[in-house]
Amino acid sequence: MTVLAGAISDKYELVVGLEVHAQLSTLSKAFSSDSAAFGAKPNHHISPISLGHPGTLPRINKRMVEYAVKMGIACNSTINLNNTFARKNYFYADLPKGFQTTQDQQPICLHGFVPVRLSDGSVKNIAIHHIHMEDDAGKSMHDNHSEDSLIDLNRAGVPLIEIVTEPDMRSSEEAGHFLTETRKLLRYLDICDGNMEEGSMRCDANISVRIKGATTYGNRCEVKNLNSIRNVQRAIEHEFVRQVNIIEAGGRIDQNTLNFNADTGETSVLRSKEMANDYRYFPEPDLQPLFLDEAYLLNIKQAMPALPNELYKKYIAELSLSDYDASVITADRDLALFFEELIKHTSNYKSAVHLLMGPFKSHLNEHGISISEIKVKPEHFAGLIQLVDNGKINNTVATHKLFPALLASPEKNATQLATELNLLISDDGGDLSRYISDAIAKYPDKVIEYQKGKKGVLGLFMGEIMKSSKGKIDPQKTNLLLIKELEAK
Repeated sequence: MTVLAGAISDKYELVVGLEVHAQLSTLSKAFSSDSAAFGAKPNHHISPISLGHPGTLPRINKRMVEYAVKMGIACNSTINLNNTFARKNYFYADLPKGFQTTQDQQPICLHGFVPVRLSDGSVKNIAIHHIHMEDDAGKSMHDNHSEDSLIDLNRAGVPLIEIVTEPDMRSSEEAGHFLTETRKLLRYLDICDGNMEEGSMRCDANISVRIKGATTYGNRCEVKNLNSIRNVQRAIEHEFVRQVNIIEAGGRIDQNTLNFNADTGETSVLRSKEMANDYRYFPEPDLQPLFLDEAYLLNIKQAMPALPNELYKKYIAELSLSDYDASVITADRDLALFFEELIKHTSNYKSAVHLLMGPFKSHLNEHGISISEIKVKPEHFAGLIQLVDNGKINNTVATHKLFPALLASPEKNATQLATELNLLISDDGGDLSRYISDAIAKYPDKVIEYQKGKKGVLGLFMGEIMKSSKGKIDPQKTNLLLIKELEAK
């Protein structure tokens, strides 16, 4: 794809709206009691209802409704108390009913926004058009057999919410940040794992261009089933160049549904874009209207956890963390929850961040484990921080000796282990004086260099003292005493 010249690129404005499909982490399917678990053998989680047999009657999954409401509240949406379902008619080989049960005229969540932080530090609220509930289709596999396509209907009927934005994004960066924030919300609410590679979160991007300053939208193309945030951004960037080149050459943009090739980074026509009337929506006759009330919404809202943006603001305003630290902690739900427990037992928030972002995350990465597999209580890690704060151990010993000991013996607290392993800094001033004297005596030539102004040799002396004391010294206090001794020579 030809790269646009700056003047041509600046002439046009990119317009993007996203449709995010999130597979809900319910035990059963949207309208039947079939298991919604992932990973079963093909066509094991099916029943006459999910297979669309005549005479079967669907039932609404209560948990699906609860999860949709949670996401609506998290997206600052208005919750619709009077809900209806509809049939969206189209043929897929893996859609056994011949229609999708969805919401059309009365979706469960209306309007709202998701705030995103851009690279320049600004915050933009990406507007939500609506969120609706629906069920998923099955899965067709085309590469498992040389001549035939195979169909697995385990996924048919699994509950989804579709989050539809307004055409509110003006760059691939904004789209990437929106997807990142949406995935964080899904994970914080524990309603979807947000794994795009496995298909539990999927995205369609509606992309168009227009002359800057124009008030009407150009014809849009929809790129389907993008399976990573980076691929969404690549598809948007490619489409911007492709559409501008067509317009500049005197052509027009046809409203098509496109496929994205992750290997080439290019799009291709999948089919001519359907319009709403092509789907022949009509009310689902087998499902009664769903009526919610304010008490139901209040109960859900009160049970919701703190959300990432709320925690970010708290960490900046109340804990005085940096933007970077607050962003890293809130990026991972499990890390944020662990941090929340940790700061109940220590007020040294900066040290708590350093512990989690340093040795803690390194241990997780090295062993390929999750935070839930860590058996050490947060208060025991807080005890380690307190020992450093009180001058009982230094940071090096805390990181390289006491931290691994806590992991190996999670039933013991930091003070117990530091005492058992003889890691506590000695209060005997005589010991410290001896360590300093021995180091100075070992390197008389370096003493002369120091006195001639070569201050860098202090590190050599400190290293020797750390070795002979086995780390059981206060580095700051030792450094001051060492300088005093050297300057007295």
